[in-house]
Amino acid sequence: AVRALAAARVKLEAGAPDAASGLLGVALAGPLDERQRARAALLHAEVVFTASRGNAAAPLLLDAARQLDRLDPAPARDTYLQAFSAAMFAGRLAVRDGGPRDVAAAVHAAPPGPGQARDPLLDGLAALFTAGAGAAAPALRRAVAVFLGNGVPAGEQPRRLWLASTAAMALWDGDAWRALADRHVALARDSGALAEMPLALNARVTVHLLEGEFDEAASLSAELRSITAATGLRITDHGALAIAAWRGREAEAEELTRTGSSEAASRGEGSGMTVADWTRAVLYNGLGRYDRARAAALRAVADAPAPGAASQWAPAELAEAAVRSGDRELASRAVELLARSAHAAPSDWALGIEARSRALVSGQGAAESLYREAIERLGRTRLRPDLARAHLLHGEWLRRERRRIEARRQLRTAHQMFTTMGMAAFADRAARELRATGETAQRRGGPAGGDLTPREGQIALLATTGLTNSEIGSRLFVSPRTVEYHLRKIFAKLDITSRSQLDRVLTGEVVRDAVVPDRGGCR
Repeated sequence: AVRALAAARVKLEAGAPDAASGLLGVALAGPLDERQRARAALLHAEVVFTASRGNAAAPLLLDAARQLDRLDPAPARDTYLQAFSAAMFAGRLAVRDGGPRDVAAAVHAAPPGPGQARDPLLDGLAALFTAGAGAAAPALRRAVAVFLGNGVPAGEQPRRLWLASTAAMALWDGDAWRALADRHVALARDSGALAEMPLALNARVTVHLLEGEFDEAASLSAELRSITAATGLRITDHGALAIAAWRGREAEAEELTRTGSSEAASRGEGSGMTVADWTRAVLYNGLGRYDRARAAALRAVADAPAPGAASQWAPAELAEAAVRSGDRELASRAVELLARSAHAAPSDWALGIEARSRALVSGQGAAESLYREAIERLGRTRLRPDLARAHLLHGEWLRRERRRIEARRQLRTAHQMFTTMGMAAFADRAARELRATGETAQRRGGPAGGDLTPREGQIALLATTGLTNSEIGSRLFVSPRTVEYHLRKIFAKLDITSRSQLDRVLTGEVVRDAVVPDRGGCR
């Protein structure tokens, strides 16, 4: 029975929850003591969470944590952390005793922890959902510092890094978030922990998105789909939804968000529905269809506060959409909601987004300085899409103030940035504003070799990193023979004869849906 329990744990970490469940049944049929039965209850809850990321897991994990409280406080607090993960995934669809506030209340009522390195993370999350971001910030900062300083045992890091990167996100600390997401992907890959890979990849995809690295995000999104197809694990593919929205592809984005929301709802993953609404808000703000952007942002903002799309980013979308829809009162409320989060953990990212949003609802004198502050602060970050949007909003404001020459400078900068990143809808919006100032935006020519399929583009870019056919096949869950077949087609389409020529002929846009990260992991 004990061996079956250990084997079930290994199967789960390898991304085989069905096999783990079968072995767990074998273990439960044998002689287990009270502590082992508590661990079996924990494993069952983990199987449920890993398989679907739905709302059924959080109550099970919370119950397992309470059982462990009186038997072994260290794994109990570890289990509370897992319960937080599950509760945040449940989001708007959380069931009784399965929401983040339920977990936080249980943590506050639990016996004191043994002072291990993960305690600041648990205590910070508990404070976040009961007292707010301001009260949680000190503990969350300590937790992020512990993880960045390798203060957590290596064996525990892969399962905790998603929450650690979430803490960095709550602190608006882009550098820490990127570093922790990078480490999560690398550790999950190196250990072969397929159960962790979807979490790790989704986190890193989101970082790429906010930094305007859509090709890299598309590559990791494709890898996520390969893993979920191979393992049967289910999770919302944030990258697929957001990339289409950021690039302004309305039909594709609507189909993906509609399908993604439906699938997320069917398994109780409320966070997937929130992400879909947030991406819709970005899409329609880019397209200038502000009523639809406002409706989507309102749904995201209405969700329970949590790090990420609902409490941090959706209010900025709501402020822009509401102002452009003529509802300044709603826009002002959205700005104040954003400000509470931003001032709880001030950074150039947080304060730059707040300044950009506050400028929308401010008078002439204040708006000018706020737009300049937003551009200055965001210019010190890696958040190119948000910086470009600050230039766009400033340019739009200047044009309405009849300051056309100044407006052109801001709008040209925005248009160039959006075009370079591939944010077509926002680029078109900037071009329309430029035309209104009497200037026409310059169009870029189409990329060479754009007839590669997404899979061909993915394999082509993997080949440029020096991976062998076997290594590429392992990454993409296909055979080396299949990789060889695709490479022959790639060479023919690009009119080349060897891998050494790929770097010369490929551009970022050629494989816009399939570019891969650097050979050492993610940039």
